[in-house]
Amino acid sequence: MAVVPFEMLAFLLFALLTIGASLGVVLARDVWHSALLLGAALLSVAIHYVMLRAEFLAVMQVLVYVGGVLVLITFAVMLVRRDPDPDTDPTPDRTPDADVDADTEGMG
Repeated sequence: MAVVPFEMLAFLLFALLTIGASLGVVLARDVWHSALLLGAALLSVAIHYVMLRAEFLAVMQVLVYVGGVLVLITFAVMLVRRDPDPDTDPTPDRTPDADVDADTEGMG
């Protein structure tokens, strides 16, 4: 039985991580989870560049894509995210009137 070199094992590990994270980006239902999985996929691609001895490309991958594009996507997700639907609110007994009553109840 042949011995598999360490580089081959590392390549296979990060290749599976890249494929899994990329599939997660497409299949995740939550946009925030897709953004996090995109960051994992982009970081694993940067590791592939390091393994190919292309350190400059790896640094540019991390700075431009992970550092810039992913931060932009994160801000877009945070700014566009909607408030929860009142019909599916887990606390239906809490109304704004109840909040006002609770705040003014101690005032005599």
